[in-house]
Amino acid sequence: METAELMEADAVNVTGDDNNNQQPFPVILDELGKPIGAAALAYLGDAVFELQVRKRLVTCGQYNLNGMHKAAVDTVSASAQAAALARLSPVLTPQEVAVVRMGRNTKTSVPRSASVSEYRLSTGFEALVGYLYLSGNERRLQELMNLVWEEGDRQDED
Repeated sequence: METAELMEADAVNVTGDDNNNQQPFPVILDELGKPIGAAALAYLGDAVFELQVRKRLVTCGQYNLNGMHKAAVDTVSASAQAAALARLSPVLTPQEVAVVRMGRNTKTSVPRSASVSEYRLSTGFEALVGYLYLSGNERRLQELMNLVWEEGDRQDED
């Protein structure tokens, strides 16, 4: 299978059922040499994404605190993160898809404000953000965040 086909198949698989062509989960070790799990990556990714959102709001000239707060809450919601992941899926590498898959499959309790599928996808998105941050791949993280912002800006214009 060629790289483009593999990425396309895996990109679809981010939101679909698992298959047998899975990439191994990329491992990041903690200070004690233990692997950091997908739930911990999602926990960190949640904070990193929140910071990215706030930074964007402040640097784009949004100075009304109530407006910034509402925009931030809307952007970091499970449904918004699931939509962001769907927009990013076509450009994710097989390794990134593996991280998303592991995050998506992490067993967590689902809040009432989100559907199970939205929450699982948002956890996968957060795991990816946490993974990229911890692995020191800030350039790729920013590239993906820029894609999220560009698509969001286009939707705001419509």
